Amino acid sequence: MISLDNTDKQIVNLLQQNSKVNIKEIALKIGLTQTPTYERIKRLEKSGIIKNYVAILDKEKAGFNVEVFCQVSLLVHSKELITKFEHAINKIDEVVECFHVAGNYDYLLKVIVKDMKSYQSFLKNKLSVLDSVSNVQSTFVMTSTKEYSIIKLI
Repeated sequence: MISLDNTDKQIVNLLQQNSKVNIKEIALKIGLTQTPTYERIKRLEKSGIIKNYVAILDKEKAGFNVEVFCQVSLLVHSKELITKFEHAINKIDEVVECFHVAGNYDYLLKVIVKDMKSYQSFLKNKLSVLDSVSNVQSTFVMTSTKEYSIIKLI
């Protein structure tokens, strides 16, 4: 684990709220000049604390109206099948998150598609055709009460 001081944490929190904020604004808010602020951000990026910068879309405004959690069970728990499944899932655009979990199923997928017809196509032509998949249970999101990507550092 990488140790972060309070200034690093402030920088990370500001960038998580708005990754487009410029260095001058960050420096003013944390009480440093621009050069050390820039150097800290670069160090945070190089160390991997900051992995990426993204734009978070409004799914509905972008035309994606169906969100589904798929509980996937594999046929066999072999290293080869697990690796093959994970590689295949990483190539499927509709799958926005994939978690290897313990419990009644092996993977939890978060799938976002335009409509039910798109989900049916995804299930029929992309997920169910993977030779490692034995069972899929789908849970459809009716409404989302919290969507938050910020990990608050204190």
